[in-house]
Amino acid sequence: MYLRHWVLALAVFVAGIAGAARAEPSWVQIEAKPTQAEAEARASAWATTFPNVGGFVLGSGWYAVALGPFSQPEAVAQAELLRGEGMIPADAFVADEARFRSKFWPASAGGASLLAIAPINPGQPSENAVEARASESQLSAGERMALQEALQWQGYYSSGIDGAFGPGTRGSMAAWQAAIGAEQTGILTSAQRADLLARTEGERAALGLAEVRDDEAAISVMMPTAMVKFERYEPPFAVYSARDGSGVQVLLISQAGDQTTLFSLYDVMQSFEIVPLEGARERNASRFTLTGQNDHILSHTEVSLRNGLIKGFTLVWPASDAASMARVLKAMQDSFAPLGNSAMDTTLGEPLAVSTADLTTGLNVRTPTLSRSGFYLTATGAVLTTADAAASCGRVTVDGAVFDVAFVDAALGVAVLTPRVALAPQAVASFATASTRLETEVAVAGFPYADAISAPVLTFGRLAAMNGLAGETDLARLRLSALPGDAGGPVLDPSGAVLGVLLPTMSDGQQLLPDDIALARQAAALAPILAAQGFAPVASMGGTAMAPEDLARMARGLAVQVSCWN
Repeated sequence: MYLRHWVLALAVFVAGIAGAARAEPSWVQIEAKPTQAEAEARASAWATTFPNVGGFVLGSGWYAVALGPFSQPEAVAQAELLRGEGMIPADAFVADEARFRSKFWPASAGGASLLAIAPINPGQPSENAVEARASESQLSAGERMALQEALQWQGYYSSGIDGAFGPGTRGSMAAWQAAIGAEQTGILTSAQRADLLARTEGERAALGLAEVRDDEAAISVMMPTAMVKFERYEPPFAVYSARDGSGVQVLLISQAGDQTTLFSLYDVMQSFEIVPLEGARERNASRFTLTGQNDHILSHTEVSLRNGLIKGFTLVWPASDAASMARVLKAMQDSFAPLGNSAMDTTLGEPLAVSTADLTTGLNVRTPTLSRSGFYLTATGAVLTTADAAASCGRVTVDGAVFDVAFVDAALGVAVLTPRVALAPQAVASFATASTRLETEVAVAGFPYADAISAPVLTFGRLAAMNGLAGETDLARLRLSALPGDAGGPVLDPSGAVLGVLLPTMSDGQQLLPDDIALARQAAALAPILAAQGFAPVASMGGTAMAPEDLARMARGLAVQVSCWN
């Protein structure tokens, strides 16, 4: 700490000598005391930090302690610098020497000792800390900010770019010195400053980091132009593909829309192969972020909705380039700016279809190994589905969100999935407790067409029997035409109570069930097993038959799409 104070003091002293020679002197007044004895004590204390301390009698009869002399502009600059670095009181101010009367401190011997400091030779090949601080004091505000930007680029500095070398900047300088094997003084020598700037500029040049203004997307952003090149427009994307095998890709995202459009885009982008499954996802009413990583690539997407315009970007890079591309990502985030009040023309290039099933032009879509249906079992978001939707899956998602497999009962053919973050479903299943008459109309709420339709579809039929084809008492037989994606969906009675879970169509390769026959595991058989696992279902209180449109509305909050990924 003493070294840091002495270095800063020398810089103030050197600047003071030069300033006094050029203009009428000004001082930075740092304290005032009512008695000369108190002022002398404080001046002596300050002199351990600054070698250009002066003590003056004020017209009011008080005694001032000040730093100087400087020219008036230099005094203002030094006061701002020293206050910013916490070296002098926040209420220190610039005062003209005419404000002072006689000088009481230092004594002549003390004053002579100030001039005994060895002169600084800026041309020396290796600066010591005192010389480094003195040369640093000559930097302009722009040069100081350039050093902070370089430290930020190198990953050592995370605060504001303001040119004030406070504790955060000093700490980042010391960290960078440690990284290059230099003494950790927190004050860069001239050579170290040049090295830091050269390294940073070299890395930026290698990436070709430059502002790209895409007028069709109405977006301006810094982009690694040595790594990517414009390829095509595929609304809502401007596609910048890898240059010379760099493995880096950029999408600029631009479209008009509302929250529904934003949420649809969120779902679509998670199906792209450039957004790996592992990674954080976050979405609120006006923006979303997607991060993804696997053994080969990493990607980051951020998109926001403002004033009817959806704008954002995706950056994709090889996993081996994580360090340098993290800097590119930061530069893109800091520089990203929508232009004007327009979005990409939807007729430009090759437009993105609403359905992800139709995406065939360039942006490869990842598809799940298996798609099933399910429904909310508890108020915290646990989901009941089929066993095959959870077995041997590297990852399981429910409506795009990652869920964990709580348990699988292969004998019953069901599984329970739990969200990683507690949810508040719009509807929770209530299990029927009373017997249901045969030939009662029933409906299955499911996702028979996978991604083609984002809402559950109701398939109506009849309850044919309360046993399986071989007399199994825990099965129900339905006269209903279901598709594979419907499996796992709830079988609902007219009041909306759950009679059971639709099972996948079984085939041994020699027998095929008629298209209008489906099997479901009865709710009565599932309830005790679920309760034993801590997922006791809610019992239905009974009720009147619902109109089909009301049943469909309830099903939209109850049924979910379950995807198995490998």
